[in-house]
Amino acid sequence: MALDHVNIYALEEGDGWTIIDTGFDTRLTREIWGGLRSGPLGGKPVRRVIGTHHHPDHIGLAGWFMRSDGAELMMSRTAWLTARMLQLDLQERPTQEALAFWRRAGMPPELLEKRAGERPFNFADVVAPIPLGYTRLTDGQEVNFGGRRWRVAMGHGHAPCHATFWSQDDDLVIGGDQLLSSISPNLGVHPTEPEADPVGEWLESCTRLLELAEPRHFVLPGHKLPFTGLPDRLRQLIDNHHGALDRVETALRAAPRSAVECFDILFKRRIDESVFGLALVEAVAHVNHLRHKGVIHAVGERDGAALWGA
Repeated sequence: MALDHVNIYALEEGDGWTIIDTGFDTRLTREIWGGLRSGPLGGKPVRRVIGTHHHPDHIGLAGWFMRSDGAELMMSRTAWLTARMLQLDLQERPTQEALAFWRRAGMPPELLEKRAGERPFNFADVVAPIPLGYTRLTDGQEVNFGGRRWRVAMGHGHAPCHATFWSQDDDLVIGGDQLLSSISPNLGVHPTEPEADPVGEWLESCTRLLELAEPRHFVLPGHKLPFTGLPDRLRQLIDNHHGALDRVETALRAAPRSAVECFDILFKRRIDESVFGLALVEAVAHVNHLRHKGVIHAVGERDGAALWGA
């Protein structure tokens, strides 16, 4: 993957550790954790795993720690239910719903045919089985770990009910993928909820979290480097998506396009096959947001792909 890492945080609890997120369940990741456990973590057990959200690079080894260390798992209810559901959803070939979704978005016929014959990514491929039982995190709740009191604030758009943590005792904020320093997380619409509006949810979340953000905050993100200047960064994330939406609307006033034909407007770079799926779901997300606002509407189709005009 182009994004070749995930940030994991370990907070000491005296006789053990609380860890924030885990990485994928792969042989390499387990080997890395083996070195961490015998080295920096001093052989002490992981007492608690906190999952910021349900994506596999963040909770892939949660079940492994629950079984090996008896760790408590803390997540939002939506994140836990989504992870449990995806764990059971094994597919050897794409579903008819997925193929229809890709076609309607404008995936080229030759790529659609290729994808139809391939085994799709399965959540369970890189996520250890998650045992029953967890501790629920809710918006506005106060939780204690790592010698600090933390306020939980939920964000949406990148993932439903994504937990962020705001220390009430110092300047730390644990941001997961909701608060990133130099990249914007994928905001995607998928065949499971083709009418979703994650861009609208993201913009609302950034605006709401802006009320909590202060220049003093030191943010520990899910990827890339920790950073300060959170209020400016949240405004930048908001402005970036408004700019992308304005570009799409302007282009669709000039001529109808499918969601895939908006790639050049949204991303301003060539999209190759390795990231085509991520680009497709994000393009549909921006189209959906403009549709829900009533700015664009369907004007026809081409080879099964919906065409949108403003």
